[in-house]
Amino acid sequence: MAGAIIENMSTKKLVIVGVTLLLFQAFAFMVGGLIAPSPTTAVHYVATKCVDTVKKQETKWFMPWGPNQCDKVRTFEEAMKKRIEANSIVFAVHIPLPNKEMSPWFQFMLVILQFDIEFKMNNQIEDGAMATVDVRLAYRDDTVSEWTEMAHSFEQRRLNCSFTAAKIPENEGRYYECDPLPFMEVGSVAHKYYLLNIRLPVNERKKFNMGIGQVKDLRLVSIHQNGGFTKVWFAMKTFLTPSILIIMIWYWRRITLMSRPPVLLEKVIFALGISMTFINIPVEWFSVGFNWTWMLLFGDIRQGIFYSMLLSFWIIFCGEHLMDQTERNRFSVYWKQVGPIVFGSFCLFIFDMCERGVQLTNPFYSIWASEVGTELAMAFIIVAGICACLYFLFLCFMVFQVFRNISGKRTSLPAMSKARRLHYEGLIFRFKFLMLVTLACAALTVIFFIISQVNEGHWHWGEHTVQVNSAFFTGIYGMWNLYVFAIMFLYAPSHKRYGDEQSSGQCITGDAGASSGEDIQLTTTITHVDGPTEIYKMAGKEAQE
Repeated sequence: MAGAIIENMSTKKLVIVGVTLLLFQAFAFMVGGLIAPSPTTAVHYVATKCVDTVKKQETKWFMPWGPNQCDKVRTFEEAMKKRIEANSIVFAVHIPLPNKEMSPWFQFMLVILQFDIEFKMNNQIEDGAMATVDVRLAYRDDTVSEWTEMAHSFEQRRLNCSFTAAKIPENEGRYYECDPLPFMEVGSVAHKYYLLNIRLPVNERKKFNMGIGQVKDLRLVSIHQNGGFTKVWFAMKTFLTPSILIIMIWYWRRITLMSRPPVLLEKVIFALGISMTFINIPVEWFSVGFNWTWMLLFGDIRQGIFYSMLLSFWIIFCGEHLMDQTERNRFSVYWKQVGPIVFGSFCLFIFDMCERGVQLTNPFYSIWASEVGTELAMAFIIVAGICACLYFLFLCFMVFQVFRNISGKRTSLPAMSKARRLHYEGLIFRFKFLMLVTLACAALTVIFFIISQVNEGHWHWGEHTVQVNSAFFTGIYGMWNLYVFAIMFLYAPSHKRYGDEQSSGQCITGDAGASSGEDIQLTTTITHVDGPTEIYKMAGKEAQE
C-alpha cells in the first residue's frame, strides 16, 4: 500500500504546506479584524405617542414624522388634560431613522422592547405583571406609497422590573429598572422602510395591562447585521466553496482509484468535506434579491449539521487509532459516542424550530416571553455549554489514549535499522502534531459555540453582554475550512512508496544482515489489514512486536 500523503511527503514540502495554511489562517483573522466592520449594529428608538381620534382604526397607520405624521402628545399627563383615553394612544416607531434606508444586506432585524415606568405610590408594578401589546408591522419601499401590513399580533411580555430606592412618596417620579424584552425578529430585510404601531390596551374585565405601573415611554432597540460585514462574509463563502469542493472531489477520486474499498475513516473524512461544502455554499446571495425569511433557520440547520459531522469525525478519528482489528471499520461500535452528538443536535433543531420556526408566521413570537420558556431556554443554553465542555474533555482523554498506545509501540523502534527507525519516528511526530492541531481546533470550536449561544441570548437576559469581534467569526470559519482542507489533503492516498523493501505482505524488518534476530512487526500483516496510514495500522490494539 502506498500510504497517505502525510507519511510520504517530504518534511520540506510538509513545512511549506503548513506555513501556507497558517498564513491563510492569519489572513482569515485579519479579514475580520481589519476589513470587516463589527457584525451587528444597534439603533435606539423612542416611540412617538400618536392619538387615534377614531378608536381602533385597524386600517390606519400612524407615522411619527413626515408629511403625513399623526396627531401626537408628549406625555400621558397631556393626554389626560385633553381627555384622551389610554386606549386611544398608539406608540409609533419608524425603522430606520429619518433620511436613512434599510437594506437586504442587513440580513435580519431583531427588535428589543423596554418600558420606561415611573414609580407612583398609588400605581406600583405588581409581582408577575404582564404587559399586553397589540402590535402591527408594515412596510413600504418609497416615501409616498401606502403602508402594507406585514404582521399583526397580540402579545404578552412579563415585566421584570426593580426599584432600587425606598418606595416612599419622596421617591415618586423616579424610574423602575426594567429588563429589555424580546419583541420581534424578522429573518430578512427586503424592504426599505418599516413601521411599528403599538397599543397597550387597558381592559379591567380581561385584566389587560393592570398592575404594570405608570408607563411613560416605550424604547426600542433595532439590531441588524452590518452590510459591510455581510459582504465580507459572502465573499469568504464564495471563495472557499470551490476550494473545498475541488479538494473533496480530488480526495475521493484518489480513494476510488485504490484496489481496496475505502475504510470507515476515509468515508468519514469525505462526509466531513460534504458537510463543509454544504455550509459553504453561498445561497445567502439570493437573500439580497428575494424576501426569504427562512434564511436564518436554514443557516442554523446547516451549521447544526456541520457541528454534528465535525464532532463525530473527531471521535471516529481518535477511535480508529484505538480499536483492534475486529472492531475497526464499523460505524456501529461508535453509537455510544456519536449517539449523544446526534441527539444533542436534534434537540438544538427542536429548540430552533420552537422559536425561529414559529417566527416565520409570527415575527413577534418569542420563547423567552413566558416564564417557563425563559427557564427552559436558559437551562438549554447552560446544559449545551456544559455538554460542549465535557465533549472536549472526553476528546482530550481519547487523544491521550492514542498517544499512550503509540508510545507503547515505540519500544520496538530501537531494534530497527537507523533509516527505518527515523522514518517511523517521523511518522509518529507528524501524527502527534496533527492530533494536537485537532485539539486546538476542537477547543476553539467549543469556545465559539458557547460564545455564540451566550451572544444570542444576552439581549434576552438583560444583564451580561458578550461582544464578539468580526475577526473571531471570520477566523473560526476560516479555521474550519483550512482544517477540513488539510485533513483531506494529508489523508489522501499517495502515489509514492517508502523504500523498495516495503511491499504488500512484508513485515517491517531491521537491517538485512541482522534479519534473523531483528524482525519487527509493528503492524499486522498488510494482506488482511488495510488503512490510510502506517500509524493507523500501528496504533491498533492487535499490533504487536
